[in-house]
Amino acid sequence: MHRKSFVFVTCAGGVEPMLEREIRALGLRPEAVRPLGVALRASLDDCLRLNLHLRTAHRVLWEVLRTKAENADQLYEAITALPWEEAMPADGYLTVVSSVDNPTIRDARFANQRVKDAVVDRIAAVRGRRPDSGPDRRGTVLSLHWQGRSVSLSLDTSGEPLSNRGYRTMPHSAPMRETLAAACLLGAGYAGRGHLVNPMCGSGTLALEAALMATDTAPGLLREDFAFRHLPTFDPARWQALRDEARARSRPTARGRIIATDHDPQALAAARHNAAAAGLDALVELDTCDFRETVVPEPLRRAVNLLIVNPEYGMRLGDEEELKPLHAALGDFFKQRCQGYVGAVFTGNSRLAAHVGLRTRARLPLRNGPIECRLLLYDLYAGSRKHQDA
Repeated sequence: MHRKSFVFVTCAGGVEPMLEREIRALGLRPEAVRPLGVALRASLDDCLRLNLHLRTAHRVLWEVLRTKAENADQLYEAITALPWEEAMPADGYLTVVSSVDNPTIRDARFANQRVKDAVVDRIAAVRGRRPDSGPDRRGTVLSLHWQGRSVSLSLDTSGEPLSNRGYRTMPHSAPMRETLAAACLLGAGYAGRGHLVNPMCGSGTLALEAALMATDTAPGLLREDFAFRHLPTFDPARWQALRDEARARSRPTARGRIIATDHDPQALAAARHNAAAAGLDALVELDTCDFRETVVPEPLRRAVNLLIVNPEYGMRLGDEEELKPLHAALGDFFKQRCQGYVGAVFTGNSRLAAHVGLRTRARLPLRNGPIECRLLLYDLYAGSRKHQDA
């Protein structure tokens, strides 16, 4: 558990700087920030902490093999030489995922199969029994990266992506991924102190991620299963100690109000359900109303007070022409009701964003799946509005 290896923590495009800061905050030292992730040397014990605490990461990959292979036969030989009987039980379950760019491989599924064959053949030869395998991430998960001749094979210690916190049991239309919501909050400067107001909240992901930050609740506490739990070296007592330590750090109350609204009663029903599943329903104030009727408290001093929206941007949910007046009204709402706040608009449509009509302080590029998006930040100056102390 304490031997160090190369670790690559993956994330969405644009999130890399935030992920690096999160890793450093855990006392670990990233070696490189790369596209779609951060590289470091770490132990499997460190991987437990990364899975438990990281808010913006997708997966934590612990490298077990780095080699060269011209073709699938050479790949098989290199992998079958490893002591897989020490890495997974004979009655375990194996999943292989891959990214392959090798001229001898036409279909990545063939490379996946050869990796599976190598592992289970080795275990069968030593233990006399072949583990099951398939596509479900419910056991040991291996991640193959094969570029030209260069091969990297890693244990995916996360299994299901870390965005699957476990609380979003009732999604709504086009829900935002939890890790992306956390990245938007961190990118806007929210650190859990100050008011968080989220009109157009949908199923409540932004508000719930803010509540986790505000209470210093580790996101991995809400989830039961990780792939590292299926390793023979997994120490349940150590994992429980890490969870207990994380619980002891969390606070029962937030340092600021967290308000989420939506005009759609079904969206609010989903948000309430998810807040209850996360144990955060006492912290998040939910209301069904037009965004212009959202309560915006007086901003707290010495804090980042954030008003953040993820409006429809005309690609999946609505027509662009119909959404122009909504974005203009959003700009008016920012100007008239939200002085003293940081305004944030997450959008995948720059043409619509222009109708907000305010000068941006920053435009952070973030990917929402295949869509190139921007987090637009606005300083909404206080004017004559009074501040109050926290």
